Amino acid sequence: MTGDNLARVSVAIGFIGLGVMGAPMAARLLAAGHKVKVYNRSAHRCGPLVSAGAEAAATPMAAAVGSEIVISMVTDSPDVEAVLLGADGAASGASSGALFIDMSTIAPEAARRVAGSLRARGIAFLDAPVTGGDIGARDGTLSILVGGDAADLDRARSVFSVLGKTITHCGPSGAGQTTKACNQILCALNMVGLVEALSLAKAGGIDQKVMLGALGAGAGGSWALANLGPRIVNGDFAPGFMIKLIQKDLRIVRGLAEPLSLPLDGTALAQRFFADNEQHGEGALGTQAMYKVLQRLVGA
Repeated sequence: MTGDNLARVSVAIGFIGLGVMGAPMAARLLAAGHKVKVYNRSAHRCGPLVSAGAEAAATPMAAAVGSEIVISMVTDSPDVEAVLLGADGAASGASSGALFIDMSTIAPEAARRVAGSLRARGIAFLDAPVTGGDIGARDGTLSILVGGDAADLDRARSVFSVLGKTITHCGPSGAGQTTKACNQILCALNMVGLVEALSLAKAGGIDQKVMLGALGAGAGGSWALANLGPRIVNGDFAPGFMIKLIQKDLRIVRGLAEPLSLPLDGTALAQRFFADNEQHGEGALGTQAMYKVLQRLVGA
């Protein structure tokens, strides 16, 4: 980690959710000198961080006790509401004036609901979903999309600077999540383009590695092409971001679009491809496993 990313002042942080993204994010905060207390539903995930100097918490409430900032990085809207507002939730352990930051991807309306409930308890809230995948979480290069009050964002900047390179205030509560929904459209459709291009290269007798190298710097280049293209070619479908999670995100997208009568045909196509993955038991694979769907279609 570079000196530019290291925090100047140590902050007491409760971190809830240590999955593919949460664990490396919490590790970066710990390495930056922050005092980090960690909670995960599967407690064994706390072990490596505790070995590195973090404190384990038995409940989300315990993670919030004594913490100036509480960060949640869990799966879906009900999970966020449970760990923050439910029985033994973090709100029950936090002091008035604490700042909660949810970095999960959830429905904008859920983010607004949580913000209102926390404000009633004297707790500030930011919805701050991220993009950049497991690579960005590990390297501290995430893009952080923030909804909430600008003053609360200012309080969080020393923490965000450890986790990401681009920090954008998108608007009031829920705006970070709406921006993340836009991002997930782009990710899904970039994946459609990537797997179709690789499939055409293979069927046309072109070395897929040659294609990736030739097109990466051109107008068709993308993060997916550069980072997930090589994984596909090497048969690596381990998750940086799971199919079942992007399907959850795309349901949020459709839920936002339908009341607006906004047709999202590309998003619907990506959902159908990912649904085929799920039907073949591939929901826990990385999103690059969409390539398997195209290969099955070719085989058929």
